[in-house]
Amino acid sequence: MAGLSKTLNERGRCTACHLEGGTESIRKAREHTRGFLSDAGPAISDGTVQDVLLAVSELVTNAVQHAPGPCTLEVELDERSVRIGVTDTSDVAPVLKPPQFNGSGGLGLHMLRTLAGDVETQFHEGGKTVRVCLTRTAK
Repeated sequence: MAGLSKTLNERGRCTACHLEGGTESIRKAREHTRGFLSDAGPAISDGTVQDVLLAVSELVTNAVQHAPGPCTLEVELDERSVRIGVTDTSDVAPVLKPPQFNGSGGLGLHMLRTLAGDVETQFHEGGKTVRVCLTRTAK
């Protein structure tokens, strides 16, 4: 079962969701993020919510597919942006591949770059964290 937490920090509201790492983690991460964003004030535009959920899905999917074991989703929200990070157990950076339109992959990083511009990877003992930052628009 996913472990959940919601807190305030110096920049805004944030939440963390600890996931087991299986394919069910993708759905749990989206549900957790949707709940967190629905509690946000002022309300976030539907387009921003959909973009954030897509980014969460891509980041968690990559962790599930390419890193053994659990992962942690973090979402931080302030008046201008939504920052998303997924920490996993792999020490291999995501690699931009040519897109494959036959369902075999290669679209995720392209999509994340379209949504957020930059995709940042930070390495640490035990793995890495991949982060993106999306612009928040009000409803």
